[in-house]
Amino acid sequence: MTKAAMITICGRPNVGKSTLTNALVGEKIAIVSDKPQTTRNRITAIVEHGETQFVIMDTPGFHKPKTRLGDYMVNVVKESVSDVDLVMLLVEPIPAIGPQEEALIERIEQAGVPAILIINKIDTIEKLKLLEVIKIYSERFEFDTVLPISAKTGEGKKELMAELEKYAVEGPHLFPDDMITDQPERQICAELMREKLLLCLDKEIPHGTAIEITKFSERDDGIIDLEATIFCEKESHKGIIIGRKGAMLKKIGELARNDIEDFMGTKVYLQTWVKVKENWRDSMASLRNFGFRED
Repeated sequence: MTKAAMITICGRPNVGKSTLTNALVGEKIAIVSDKPQTTRNRITAIVEHGETQFVIMDTPGFHKPKTRLGDYMVNVVKESVSDVDLVMLLVEPIPAIGPQEEALIERIEQAGVPAILIINKIDTIEKLKLLEVIKIYSERFEFDTVLPISAKTGEGKKELMAELEKYAVEGPHLFPDDMITDQPERQICAELMREKLLLCLDKEIPHGTAIEITKFSERDDGIIDLEATIFCEKESHKGIIIGRKGAMLKKIGELARNDIEDFMGTKVYLQTWVKVKENWRDSMASLRNFGFRED
């Protein structure tokens, strides 16, 4: 008897949503960074657990938007907290409800969907302090359950999967059983490259970048030829991304190629270019060109 469940993970930036998504899938399909607002779009992960298929939506961090891209990201979160079997609100082990969490709880109340509270990063605090966090959130909203986990170490994952099973509905699987995400391969390649920009560059520069895959072709021997253009918002940023004698761009390219080869399971020849597109984050035309489309 097969079952399926649609589940949304939501929370503030940097709370560990993508780390949890990758942990549940068992493979890296969502990029991870210590910089906020890493995830820009909704990422669908497909997790098989016995006869049950979980379709898990990893959403952007809920924040106060400053650009049209930010507006888009916030709307993605709002739309994802409805018409699902379950919402997982992921929070840090802090005994206070921030404005982002309050807004998400209000959205959950409006949608009228079942919700569980997941307290992440429990490897960073003393277990006794969790009681205060649980008390504060439980007084604010009647979650179906509260689960402490560490997405980083895997602590609590088994208990979480058992809890998710309760929300599965009898019926056919929604995706083929060999799928782990609905993202096109070229989109994952672009995201892996953007992850390396976040890793290697400081301050606001990586947030003003976007990646366009201009060539993705496979040779007869399985080797993939990949060409990518990095767009940034300022000429000065272009120079920083390229680096002295091209050193930074080479480093970013090598790190990205290694991850892309791991994901694709084959050798990849990667060529990269850097171009300036001023204020693209506030241009609806540019956002559409980069694949940010309203449903």
